[in-house]
Amino acid sequence: MAAAGLDRVALLRELVGRVTVSGDSGAQRDAMGMVTEVVREGAPHLEVTTGPDRHHPWTLLSTPTDPARSRLLLACHVDTVPAADPGSWQRDPFGADLDGGRVWGRGTSDMKAGVVAAAAALAAADPETPLALLLTSDEEIGSHGAAAAAAALAGHRVGAVVIPEATGNQVVLGHRGALWLAVRTAGRAAHGSTPERGHNAVLDLVALLARVQGALPLRTDPFLGSETWNPGVVAGGSVPNVVPDGAEVLVDMRTVGDGRQLLAWWRDQPEVSDVEVRVDLPPVRTAADDPWVSALPAPVLADPATYFTDASVLAPAVAGAPIVVWGPGTPAVMHARDEYVELAELHRATALFAEVAARWPG
Repeated sequence: MAAAGLDRVALLRELVGRVTVSGDSGAQRDAMGMVTEVVREGAPHLEVTTGPDRHHPWTLLSTPTDPARSRLLLACHVDTVPAADPGSWQRDPFGADLDGGRVWGRGTSDMKAGVVAAAAALAAADPETPLALLLTSDEEIGSHGAAAAAAALAGHRVGAVVIPEATGNQVVLGHRGALWLAVRTAGRAAHGSTPERGHNAVLDLVALLARVQGALPLRTDPFLGSETWNPGVVAGGSVPNVVPDGAEVLVDMRTVGDGRQLLAWWRDQPEVSDVEVRVDLPPVRTAADDPWVSALPAPVLADPATYFTDASVLAPAVAGAPIVVWGPGTPAVMHARDEYVELAELHRATALFAEVAARWPG
């Protein structure tokens, strides 16, 4: 798979065949190394920087131009969510089947097709054009790889950022933030036959969750829409005949502003013994009338993305540069069974990124 005329389908199938679930730093590091090797076969001029964080690896490939020139940055994550219940898939989630003009498998739309399109555009670009490709890890669990890489971007002037997530090759100008909390209640253990001698932490948690709807101070933004909350995981107790002395809910909130008000609400509830912040990512907005955005060769959607991206942690590192979410893939199949990507979208994305790179002034 030479980078000059890089075989995009072969590279995509190789990536999808690799299990790079969030949290597996070794598998993600290996995937980044494979992409780097393939791209540099035909573009040996690219400079490579790898992150020292062994838990959240990242790799930056950049053209060897003057650091004072403003770069176009393409930022992609290589991790995926797990392929839950693989027996219910019509195809092997990691078989990377090629059929009907599609590649099937976990991570095809989210976002290994975006990785391939960005890598192919970088490999084919003029070495004098100031471009960079950032490969990150653990985006799905809080953009940890991008956070680890953010400091390295301080040595580069970044003029604009493309996050090639699945948008059907339409330009998206932002998304809500994410605040994930572990909310805990505490009780007192007792024998299940004498519950009056204990204090049931599960019942406290049930009472709390019954009160949230209508009481949680959720806000609305004209562009980003309304904030939401989802109790994604609930746990408590150990065996039926013991009054549980602890219970926990993992809450996913999508935010349109600072999350402090929401965090304070949970901490102020009388049943709550502890609140741990697991993820805290700010929302992202880019103005539709930004000159670079206005010149992009693709339609700009009026609505934000429903998911969060690495843009949340990269935005502060690129000092106000415009950021768009724009790439191949179908949002509806992200994290779903029988995920796929249309090869026509992959090839179109590569051409679009190459066009934007060719016009990049730097």
